[in-house]
Amino acid sequence: MKKALVTGITGQDGSYLTELLLDKGYEVHGIIRRASSFNTDRIDHMYRDPHDREACLFLHYGDLSDSTGLRRILETVLPDEVYNLGAQSHVKVSFEQAEYTADVTGLGALRLLEAIRDYRERTGHDVRYYQASSSEMFGAAPPPQSVATPFHPRSPYAVAKVYAFWQTVNHREAYDIFSCNGILFNHESPRRGETFVTRKITRAVGRIKMGLQDKLFLGNLDARRDWGHARDYVEAMYLMLQQDKPKDYVIATGEAHSVKDFVEMAFAKADLDYRDFVEIDPRYMRPSEVDYLQGDPGDAYQTLGWRPKTDFPSLVAEMVDHDIEMAAREKTLLDAGHSLKAERNGKP
Repeated sequence: MKKALVTGITGQDGSYLTELLLDKGYEVHGIIRRASSFNTDRIDHMYRDPHDREACLFLHYGDLSDSTGLRRILETVLPDEVYNLGAQSHVKVSFEQAEYTADVTGLGALRLLEAIRDYRERTGHDVRYYQASSSEMFGAAPPPQSVATPFHPRSPYAVAKVYAFWQTVNHREAYDIFSCNGILFNHESPRRGETFVTRKITRAVGRIKMGLQDKLFLGNLDARRDWGHARDYVEAMYLMLQQDKPKDYVIATGEAHSVKDFVEMAFAKADLDYRDFVEIDPRYMRPSEVDYLQGDPGDAYQTLGWRPKTDFPSLVAEMVDHDIEMAAREKTLLDAGHSLKAERNGKP
């Protein structure tokens, strides 16, 4: 049984990747940060009590800012593959918390790579490493963007990701570690965090449809992104670590749509006209905007044999359907005199 260690396991990508690896017979170990409230809802359906002999998912407290903790976890788990999905990944927040973003998103990758290097030197056990790189690294570079496109990051988050990218390359070239960068373009799902623009849109559509919300405030509607489904993209992560030689790949659909396109399609799915509900708020504009991201996934298609299975309209429809159902449950609770917040906290 292969073992995989996943940072960021409680996030959107971490949950889909864990499902994939468990289906393939892996024993999966995840690193989670200590919190005073439960934050494992995306993976709860896969978790079994560790005393259960059939349990294949195990969680460890740790943080990408704690190199000693990372080394201890590595020595305990003895993984064959490490997937580094952990990061402070919100672009807008990175402008407000630039130093923290650099530490966790950038230096966190270095800490993990160095732990892997030292572990291999002591034990002789090879570990394959996947680094979650981001299309935000391309920033102002003109589309379509490929692995050969020079980076031009436009946010502290993107700068930190560029640093992590080159550390991954350097450990591959300097120490012969099997380390790959997956430069993933925007990938969404019903599990996307509610502060990210796509989920913010579909949550608002559901709540407006149920009469729970009146307006949706957004920033730049003209920004264009290459959107795919996270469930498809984690398969590419897995495939990268199954190749004979490590290299870097762009994972994308090759198509770009504007935020306005997403908004219009999402509201139309609920039989609503977005113009009646959407307003622009300058507070949601970035200090430096990324206008146009469109990936060139040709190498991934040819080398990995990977292709996205979910097209743009299907992605939007899946997210809207999920969030209309979620809003309907919220309305039922409110009508019964309960608050959704209280229900989530287990209070009557």
